[in-house]
Amino acid sequence: METDCQKLPLEKIGAFSFLFLDYINKAEDLKPFYGQFPEIENFKSLIDNKEFSSAKRENLVSELHKQYDGLNNKPNIDLLLTDNTFTVTTGHQLNIFTGPLYIIFKIVTAINLAKKLKKAYPKYNFVPLYWMATEDHDLEEIQSFRAFGKKHKWETKQTGAVGRMKTDGLAEIAKTLGKSAEFFEEAYRNSETLGEAVLKYVHHLFGAYGLVTIDADSRVLKSQFSTVMQDDIFNNSAYELVNNKTAEIENLGYKTQIRPREINFFYLDDSLRERIVRANNRFEVLNTDLSFSEQEMKSIIENEPEKLSPNVVLRPLYEEWILPNLACIGGPFEVPYWLQLKPVFDHYKEAFPALIPRNFGLLMDEKSKDNLEKLRLDYEDIFKTTDEIKSQYVKEHSDKSLSLAEEIKQMKDLYVSLVAKAENIDSTLTRTSNAFEKKSIDLMERLEKKLIRAEKNNYSEAMTRIEKLREHLFPGGGLQERKDNVIPFLEQKPDLIKILIDSFDPLDYSFNVLSI
Repeated sequence: METDCQKLPLEKIGAFSFLFLDYINKAEDLKPFYGQFPEIENFKSLIDNKEFSSAKRENLVSELHKQYDGLNNKPNIDLLLTDNTFTVTTGHQLNIFTGPLYIIFKIVTAINLAKKLKKAYPKYNFVPLYWMATEDHDLEEIQSFRAFGKKHKWETKQTGAVGRMKTDGLAEIAKTLGKSAEFFEEAYRNSETLGEAVLKYVHHLFGAYGLVTIDADSRVLKSQFSTVMQDDIFNNSAYELVNNKTAEIENLGYKTQIRPREINFFYLDDSLRERIVRANNRFEVLNTDLSFSEQEMKSIIENEPEKLSPNVVLRPLYEEWILPNLACIGGPFEVPYWLQLKPVFDHYKEAFPALIPRNFGLLMDEKSKDNLEKLRLDYEDIFKTTDEIKSQYVKEHSDKSLSLAEEIKQMKDLYVSLVAKAENIDSTLTRTSNAFEKKSIDLMERLEKKLIRAEKNNYSEAMTRIEKLREHLFPGGGLQERKDNVIPFLEQKPDLIKILIDSFDPLDYSFNVLSI
């Protein structure tokens, strides 16, 4: 069956914040909060403004070779040594078995963006890069996934940075997931840490498309970030900068995502990632007995920078600091919080990347598409609630008059006359008249809903089909891409990754409904 990809406006989906939608629609008020809007013609300016030394390139390539040691068919890592090569980056937490579908979509966006840029700027090279958030310590967020209609959970009592955790138990879960999960089993069984396993299976899925995967939990890479570590820990520069920018965004009526700390670094060690705070002229690690003098903290920055881990405020800066990066690809929660961070980049004289929304999508199997056609629903309809779809179906198919719109209009017209008559007698009766009008219209609307509800009983088969279709495509009422794992889809379509790469456009900010 030929692949069909329908594109819907994100506004029709009902799942995105006003801040995110206004960004992709290039709202004038938001332009001061970013550098270049992600359009193909703007990347020349991004290329010209990105400074990245040969020493940084050598450190980056050396570290990547270590991380890829022992893997076959490695990507062309040495390409990053040349000064006309740049990265386009996406990243995520180390969700087991890749987590929800949207993580796959993120990587596809990066791969396609690199291809699109190479075509537009053939004198330059563009490497798609996946940043593993190995230092994150929120195990609860990554330790489960949904596949084949059920939740699978990794039971472990490990603590600290998830990238350093052992993979015990994960290969056993993979064995229960069928043939399409065999490469996961191999990666988990033959890896010392979760970070190592993720690199292996991401390489298996995307290595043929030139994707480079990086673990930035590295002494060599963090040593380059020491000036920022020192400034943030001792001077707290980012704190005021981000707070001020956050206030500007909120004054425009938007909700913001993140809050800076005075110190935006964690202390990182085996089984430990905890915030650093300044108290009693010392630097304390929360929830531990660890504390350091000013001189001891300076020694850690100079000699053991790998023990410091940036939080959400400084991780984006760290990414741009160690990569020749032009674009950051993120989701509807990531792109907005980057808008709070531009003054931090300006302060440290680091180029601000293009902020690119990842591809959004729903994968529709043939059976679901057939049901959609039988119900005479279009793609936009399925993003309504189940009850809305049912009501729409009954209104369109019933031979009975179910709408009370005309009666409600007549009621409103009647109340215009009644309110005028009441005011003529006593002006204080206006409020009472308006209250009666509101109550009467509310009763009419409730009656209309009851009429529709009663008529639904005559279409029970269609109502059941709508319920099953919605639950299949929107598990738990949420977007499929945020709930379902890729494994069942790989079982149906082993060439799914190629289909996604061929179907998605990295600079088309729409919602893709992909029939597979």
